[in-house]
Amino acid sequence: MRATPQEIAAALPGDDLVDANVVMDRATTLPGTAADLWPWLVQLGKRRAGWYFPRTVERFLPPGGRGLRHLEPTYARLVTGDRVPDWGPGEPEFEVALLDPPHALVYRSLRQRSRGHRWPVVDPPPADTLDLTWALVCRDVGGDAGVRLHLRLRVRTTRSWTVPVARFAGGAIDALTVRLLFAGLRERLARNARRSRE
Repeated sequence: MRATPQEIAAALPGDDLVDANVVMDRATTLPGTAADLWPWLVQLGKRRAGWYFPRTVERFLPPGGRGLRHLEPTYARLVTGDRVPDWGPGEPEFEVALLDPPHALVYRSLRQRSRGHRWPVVDPPPADTLDLTWALVCRDVGGDAGVRLHLRLRVRTTRSWTVPVARFAGGAIDALTVRLLFAGLRERLARNARRSRE
């Protein structure tokens, strides 16, 4: 699940959108190709296909809390500017900032704490606004080696005391949820590959 030093140092799409003071990189190699993985990433999200937990975790969740295990045409389309609800306190949303199928999907989110973590209605955003991007970048490794999925979360908080909180507490939560996401994606891609061979 660790990004390599080269991946951490590399520029990714969306890096220029937020002047971040916290950056988190996670990466893994999954079965298949970027084209296989891409539709699963596009449909990801709250009130869409959900979050892809592995089966060992989902068995303890109510049916409504489980991520889809199939590709749903209803969620197959995203365009720049679309908003996708996110989990967390209040009512945060991600906005599609960049699409480069099947290689890069970049979301941006502005979350004003005093507005229930909604997008601010004034520009520049007030001091209690969290500014972040989430980049999902796919790269075919080559041959049968699979596809490399690199996630980068870039966060800008204007209050200095929140930087260590975001870095450590937020980092621990991010590490856990991304580990589960990677495991859930691996299951779904492997299952689809088995079905296509039958």
